[in-house]
Amino acid sequence: MKIAFIGYGNVGAPLADHLQKLGHDVSLAAQDPQSDSVQKALARNQYLQVASPKTAVEQADVVFLATPYQANEAALSALAHELKGKVLVDCTNPVGPNLTHGLNSTHSGSQAIQNLLPDTQVVKAFTIYGFENFEDNAFPDSPVKPAMLYCGNDATAKKTVGHLIEQLGWQALDVGGLDQALHLEHMTLLWIKMARVNKTISPHTVWAVLTKSCSN
Repeated sequence: MKIAFIGYGNVGAPLADHLQKLGHDVSLAAQDPQSDSVQKALARNQYLQVASPKTAVEQADVVFLATPYQANEAALSALAHELKGKVLVDCTNPVGPNLTHGLNSTHSGSQAIQNLLPDTQVVKAFTIYGFENFEDNAFPDSPVKPAMLYCGNDATAKKTVGHLIEQLGWQALDVGGLDQALHLEHMTLLWIKMARVNKTISPHTVWAVLTKSCSN
């Protein structure tokens, strides 16, 4: 599969690295191929490709958005034509002052993106944890896989993203339509407050799904 990354910092770079090592054709959408972020990603994995944003997105089957949320509108507006008909994986979170929801919980960042790009299939994923768990999501002592919750309005797009989630070693849990993205963004804020602020959990903490078989 051809995959492009808009944004390849703490979240995007490890995901790009892992997906390339799984055999995907991964490109970094770069205005400046010599930028520090590009060079750091290439130092991690020399087989990542680098192309202009328009070329990378135009040639991709799936596009990952992993920029700071405030950069989303400018980055996506410039690529609106190339993103038509594409699957866009939204890995971003709108975070406001004092770890509040950046859109005042009136709607999700993913819904804002979908409104901006009505002809693009937006799927929210890879947002409910810190970057440590995208670097390494292996829990060898656990009998269950870590869960990755995701949502979107297009069933085919979700199937594609769900397959990538499973390839990356997660249990893919489809939680519904894109209206659920607001709840996933609140889960991210919950994780940040627990792991970064209150430090009641380790940054290497994820959610898992346990299902009990019940008989009548």
